[in-house]
Amino acid sequence: MSKNTYRSHHCSEINEKLEGAEVKICGWVHKVRDHGGVFFFDLRDRSGLCQIVFPESSKDHEKLRAEFVVSVTGIAKRRPDGMGNSQMASGQMEVEVKSIEVISEAETPPFPINTQEDTASENTRLKYRYLDLRKPHLQKIFKLRHEALQASRAYFTQKDFYEIETPILYKSTPEGARDYLVPSRVYPGSFFALPQSPQTLKQLLMVSGFERYFQIARCFRDEDNRADRQPEFTQLDLEMSFIDQEDILNTMEGFVKHLWKQVLNVDLKDRFPRIAYAEAMSSYGSDKPDLRFGLKISNISSVFEKTEFKVFSTVLSLGGAVTAISINEHEVKELPEWSRKDLDGFNTAVSPFGLRGVAWVRVKDGELSSPIAKFLSDEEKSQLKTSLKIEKNGYALIGAAECPTVFEAMGALRLEIARKLELIQPNSTDNWKFCWVVDFPLYEFNSEDQRLYAAHHPFTQPHKDDMDLFFSSETSDLRKVRANAYDLALNGFELGGGSLRIFDPKVQGKMFANLGLSPDEVTEKFGFFVEALQYGTPPHGGIAFGIDRVIMLMAGTKSIRDVIAFPKTASSLCLMSNTPSRVSADQLAELRISPTK
Repeated sequence: MSKNTYRSHHCSEINEKLEGAEVKICGWVHKVRDHGGVFFFDLRDRSGLCQIVFPESSKDHEKLRAEFVVSVTGIAKRRPDGMGNSQMASGQMEVEVKSIEVISEAETPPFPINTQEDTASENTRLKYRYLDLRKPHLQKIFKLRHEALQASRAYFTQKDFYEIETPILYKSTPEGARDYLVPSRVYPGSFFALPQSPQTLKQLLMVSGFERYFQIARCFRDEDNRADRQPEFTQLDLEMSFIDQEDILNTMEGFVKHLWKQVLNVDLKDRFPRIAYAEAMSSYGSDKPDLRFGLKISNISSVFEKTEFKVFSTVLSLGGAVTAISINEHEVKELPEWSRKDLDGFNTAVSPFGLRGVAWVRVKDGELSSPIAKFLSDEEKSQLKTSLKIEKNGYALIGAAECPTVFEAMGALRLEIARKLELIQPNSTDNWKFCWVVDFPLYEFNSEDQRLYAAHHPFTQPHKDDMDLFFSSETSDLRKVRANAYDLALNGFELGGGSLRIFDPKVQGKMFANLGLSPDEVTEKFGFFVEALQYGTPPHGGIAFGIDRVIMLMAGTKSIRDVIAFPKTASSLCLMSNTPSRVSADQLAELRISPTK
């Protein structure tokens, strides 16, 4: 950092080499302390903290309060033996005051800045976000974010990508969430939309022949309240031409390894496993599986093919499944002694999915006990112990319901069991388990309106092995079509996703038809894009990573709002600026808008 009128050094630069030298530093008063009549305070700037000590005769400490902005001129001294602070970069040194100037006074903050603990409510901290951001642990997060973005740009530049900016004012092209609309003053009754992603634009850049594009893109989605989402967010967006799926996965895997090494100094040496979507759902109950622990879901329907237990037989007759998660003594450090109340408590994990509960089984010294034991035959009990590998000691939690609901419910139960067994540490930054989830469904079927929707977006390429199904006119066939789509998951979070894109106009036309779009609707919504495909489109594909979520995981913080400088609440409010807000009647008149309320 450069030196200027206010400082010769930053706080973290005060080290042993400066002992005896006069230095000038400035920043905020972090904490004032009285050690038996000797007054100290910690001075804080962006680089860190430095201890300032007053001469015994000085009264200057009396004019200081927390968060005053001051400039200190003094002599750098080594701290007395045993008085150093290893938590500070300048922790072996202090500055003895020669003179001190109060540059700016401060009102008492609504919450303390000099503690890492959040003593105020989140709403209070968001209202005074500019004060919350003074906290050193948050400043470290934004330093990490800066380093991650710079490392990203360096990696993709080295890989021959061009960074190209795409418009913020664009056309409304529905992609699953509501658009934020911007009325046009010049064209009354017409609207721009803020982009949910640069999807069609980056594909058009491939039509333009740029071949490799990336962008740190701002995106906007008017979604219902979600604790882990923001109405505006940042994504690392990219697209590549003349590639296949493995090219993209390998490029992005290399990027993640580069990022973790450059920013966290962590070597990720192993190849990220590839897991098919169907396997992810059947084994983990999630399309973003947490691989830090076992506890896989097992389909044990075959054990109960001839069961007389009505709960299971009814589910199986309706095409559902009986599933289980086993906990055996080989998987955990110490097998827990769960009471019946403990085991019944797991019902809360599956009830949001419509399951009335889960059955439990305990095996101790080879003997099986369970509330449902009396309904099971000896053969079913024996097969159950064998199939779940709990012949001697262990537990099994069993769920039965229609598919895929039962797997989603058991996925939530799997995470709850892991928390109970302390197999995962929240906000851990030393156990990174990445995986690619591939072969997603191309379509989602909505039973309410009995129609198909694009599971990813309508430009996703069908899997090459499913093209016969894709060109079928039967909904039952179309529901089986897989996509050339892929997500990267880390520790139970989705970092990003993408797909190979449709580049054949005939395939794109059939995709729109399968989604029930009429030719007029296609022309109105995507006419410019369909026209572009007629002029020689290369095979291409891409991906987008959610930067905010990536940084949240890298920083080991609990909330995505911690890594966004000025975030919104879960209900999309900015408490600091009181927005969204009303605008004047004159502004509305210019736009020819009349509010209904």
